[in-house]
Parts: sequence; structure tokens; C-alpha cells
Amino acid sequence: MKKIGLLGGTFDPPHLGHLLIAEEVYQALQLDQVWFVPSNLPPHKQHSGTKAVDRLEMVEAAIEDNPHFRVEPIELEREGKSYTVDTVQLLQEREPDTFFYFIIGADMVEYLPKWHRIDELAQMVHFVGVKRTDYQLETPYPVEEVEIPGIDVSSTMIRERLAEKQPAKYLVPDKVMNKIKEHSLYGTE
Repeated sequence: MKKIGLLGGTFDPPHLGHLLIAEEVYQALQLDQVWFVPSNLPPHKQHSGTKAVDRLEMVEAAIEDNPHFRVEPIELEREGKSYTVDTVQLLQEREPDTFFYFIIGADMVEYLPKWHRIDELAQMVHFVGVKRTDYQLETPYPVEEVEIPGIDVSSTMIRERLAEKQPAKYLVPDKVMNKIKEHSLYGTE
């Protein structure tokens, strides 16, 4: 049975923190691959102002040099909100010989009780929580903790820096920055 990690998010933009999380969990749990799952309409966040196709291209650029990472566009292909339980159900139907690990940050671990159909989802995947500054991994649901080196970076911070014409070097991969500039995203030219 294959062991696949799923890392969901808006990836608006994808940054080195995302890559570090995926790599650390991949190594710690000896996974076969980690799939990045860009969300269409995340139920817990405001809608991204960045087109899905641009976010998808940025994720592809971010991971293209890593053979055990891949993009899974399943949520971008569906209409409506991106509920994890629906995504996992479709993936399990499509990949019956695969065991899925759902990778989440500590902020989402604390939010798990509010997730759509969480009891059902908790039976379908193995949750993996990664530490994040100012959050604890406290939840009534089973979550395996993976320690990762601390890197305090967020997509929001990067968008704000770029909008203010500040550099984001060493926060996003160069290939992602090239896509940001190519599509004039976040106030870049």
C-alpha cells in the first residue's frame, strides 16, 4: 500500500515553509510522495484574489525539482467549496491502494472540531500536525505530531511585502518569484 501525504492550502503564494513542511513529513513518516492540493474555495478563509491557474502554476514551479512531490489539482477541478472530506473520498475511490496522511499546521489542528464532517474525515485519513509558533497541537482528534525546524513565514506576509515593494527573496523559491513577476501578482510589475 502506498503512503501519500496530502498538503492542502490556497498556496497564495507557495513558500519555503510549505516546502519544508512537506519534506520534513515525507522524511519523518517515510512516505512515498507528498501531494500539494491547491484549494478552490477554502471554507475557513476568504476567497483568494489570485486566479486558480496562477496558484497552480506557482505550486508546479515550487516543486518541479523534487521527485517525491506532485500537484493534485482535484479541488481546482471541482465547483464550490473545497471540503477535505469530499477531496479525500474522491482520492480514495481513485487510489484504492493508498493510505493518506493529511498534513496540517498547528493552527488547523486547533480548528479541527469545526471542520465539515470531521468525524467521518478522521476515520478516512491519518492527521499529521506540524508545530507553528503560538499554537499548540491540542484537539480531541488523533493527530501525529512531526517536529519541523521553525520558519515563521506565511503567504499573507509575502503578499503584504510584495504589495509594499519589499523583497521576498529566500521566502519563496526563485521559480515562484518568476511566476509572480510574469503574471504581475501581488502588486509586482
